[in-house]
Amino acid sequence: MKYEWKELYDQLADCRKCGLSDKRTNIVIGVGNTKSRIMFIGEGPGRDEDEQGVPFVGAAGKLLDKMLAAIDLDREKVYIANIVKCRPPNNRTPQESEAVACLPYLRAQFALLSPKIIVCLGATAAKYVYDKEVRITRDRGVWKCVKGVWIMPTYHPAALLRDESKKRDAWTDFKNIRDKLKEIQEQEQ
Repeated sequence: MKYEWKELYDQLADCRKCGLSDKRTNIVIGVGNTKSRIMFIGEGPGRDEDEQGVPFVGAAGKLLDKMLAAIDLDREKVYIANIVKCRPPNNRTPQESEAVACLPYLRAQFALLSPKIIVCLGATAAKYVYDKEVRITRDRGVWKCVKGVWIMPTYHPAALLRDESKKRDAWTDFKNIRDKLKEIQEQEQ
């Protein structure tokens, strides 16, 4: 189905495709530049995101903002979304049925955006976008090109808050994201 941004937002406003809709405060669709060449995809909203209706606004979001700034990006230059649009209880990993219910919306976001780069933040995003057999510690930082779109999994910022030893690898990944974006921009000129 072909959407425009307003139609997508209107359809999502009444979504009841899974049980996550029962307890949500807000649907968390996405944020950022709707003409960006780069899309970041996380797992799903947490408490702060559910309250504000914006992805990545809690502690993990603050870290993501710092990581973006370190490679000369910010929320005005990228687009950020999640696999599921409503908060799973107690921030648990979304169940497969919940993710599958939301994936058509994510695909619509992708189609409207037409990014050249997708960064999967964490294993859940990577499972549904990169490869269902992904292992984040094994596959993080590895680019895969699918139909002209470069896709790479990396650690979710929340994982970096729990285990600082992963920050060095994440920094390497973000430098590679910066370099890939520059390469694409040069090719488009």
